[in-house]
Amino acid sequence: MSAATKTAKTVLISGASIAGPALALWLHRYGFTPTVVERAPELRTGGYKVDIRGTAIEVCRRMGILDEIRAKSTDMRGGSYVDTAGRTIGELPADIFGGRVEEDDEIMRGELARILYDRTREDVEYLFDDSIADIADDPADAEGVTVTFESGTVRRFDLVVGADGLHSNTRKLAFGPEERFKRHLGAYISIFTAPNHLGLDRWETYHALPGKLVCVYSSAGETDAKNLFIFSSPELPHDPRDVTAQKRALTDRFTGDGWEIPRLLGHAARADDFYLDSMSLVEMDRWSTGRVVLLGDAAHCSSPASGQGTGLALIGAYVLAGELARAGGDHTVAFARYEQRMRPGVEQNQKMAEGFVKEMTVGSKWKIALRMFMVRTLPKTPWKNLIAKKIRDGIQAAANAVPIENYDTTGTPAATRPTVTA
Repeated sequence: MSAATKTAKTVLISGASIAGPALALWLHRYGFTPTVVERAPELRTGGYKVDIRGTAIEVCRRMGILDEIRAKSTDMRGGSYVDTAGRTIGELPADIFGGRVEEDDEIMRGELARILYDRTREDVEYLFDDSIADIADDPADAEGVTVTFESGTVRRFDLVVGADGLHSNTRKLAFGPEERFKRHLGAYISIFTAPNHLGLDRWETYHALPGKLVCVYSSAGETDAKNLFIFSSPELPHDPRDVTAQKRALTDRFTGDGWEIPRLLGHAARADDFYLDSMSLVEMDRWSTGRVVLLGDAAHCSSPASGQGTGLALIGAYVLAGELARAGGDHTVAFARYEQRMRPGVEQNQKMAEGFVKEMTVGSKWKIALRMFMVRTLPKTPWKNLIAKKIRDGIQAAANAVPIENYDTTGTPAATRPTVTA
């Protein structure tokens, strides 16, 4: 470590969703002092179901939260496609529908956020209802970063981590406008909670239209349902805080469509957890500058189409904290190692997401009809297990694309334990 490089101990993390609290947990274990700032006035516990697969399962096991995740499993049984009249076209079990293997887990995003928050709240300082307004990171300053908060508070930290999602404010302040790094994949996704008027029990019901896909599902222990809308569209003028405009955009896109859609749009108008955003990638040449580094979607969003955003956030938090500990707090070394380990797997997942977006928004009626034929006939075919295996193998390869090392409590690789590569 150079004489001009101060050993980092205090770390400000922007974002209290998944990546931020996960990083805080690991940093505290390694003897750092993390602080998490979150724009929302309280922990946000909404959202859709998320997958924990491959390497992320091992990370959760090492965090000590895997049993809690499994206790809160969605326990989805399967899914079906329906036509405009609501008639079932075909059904598939969960292992084929989601490409899951026995070890995989699925949990509601809000439940995972709660688990991570509860595990860290006694050891980590959380600043809700505030955000970063300015970052003064002078390369000649070996003493740290001066951060000005929206509340007017000014504090000094050794490092700043942006774990604040696709529309990262930290990335904007440290690297420049979002438009330089965000690539729209040609579709939007919306989700919100509504009454379970279809009476679903651990089941997903899909209805496909040209360029559109609607899904309603209810998971284990839930009395309500999640409504999911996906639609192809060029990039729209989008303010992530203007929920009224977002609801109007969704209604405009789906007005006149059949099945349960008019009723679901009524639920959307009244939903207090409504979410709509573009399916986009974040592509950057580097994830750090000076004492500022990005994590999770802020650094490398792979969009919901990848199904791996949560897993990459958990793995990234593990690797970043471990490398900081291994380097003795020398961020120049740790940030480079973190990016070197993460980037190949991230790029593999982003490439997969591009293909999946097109599969979610099939553009013509005849292609939808072909897919419905396959859904209807697959369970009856002798090669169904081979097809299911091909789907699972592709998803599992992406889920295991980032190998991880074993770090002891100081971040040093443990010589007596094997490297985990799956």
